[in-house]
Amino acid sequence: MRTMDRFFEDYEVGERRVTTGRTITEADIVLHAGQTGDFFPHHMDKEWAATQPFKKRIAHGTLIMSVAVGQTAGDINPQSMSYGYDRVRFIAPVFIDDTITVTAEITEKRDHKKRPEDFGYVDELVSVVNQDGDTVLVLTHVYLVNKRGSDD
Repeated sequence: MRTMDRFFEDYEVGERRVTTGRTITEADIVLHAGQTGDFFPHHMDKEWAATQPFKKRIAHGTLIMSVAVGQTAGDINPQSMSYGYDRVRFIAPVFIDDTITVTAEITEKRDHKKRPEDFGYVDELVSVVNQDGDTVLVLTHVYLVNKRGSDD
């Protein structure tokens, strides 16, 4: 991790970054189930899952979302904080031993409605693909970012 100050004015629409791959393991699924209390058989019961359309256990969508967002969090920026996530869509299942890769692209910048001189929002489209290049999840990560002061 590295720390760097990046203000609203420093972000450019169209900037992209791509993460390295991360393989989803059975241990990831079991740990996530324990943390969330979601022991739904789609995730936990190998025999039951074999009778379902996908024929094998699937990872929790919230697990994949958490891992994907974590993969993009390589820099600490004291001038920015996560404001939330919009338009989260679980497009396709992720299975044990699938490897996901994340692309994050700045798609929009806009002023804060109440304090436009101090803050802005930066939207980052987060797209997650599996090892076959199939999109499995998309979301918009919204950041609240400080603007530079007029005396900087």
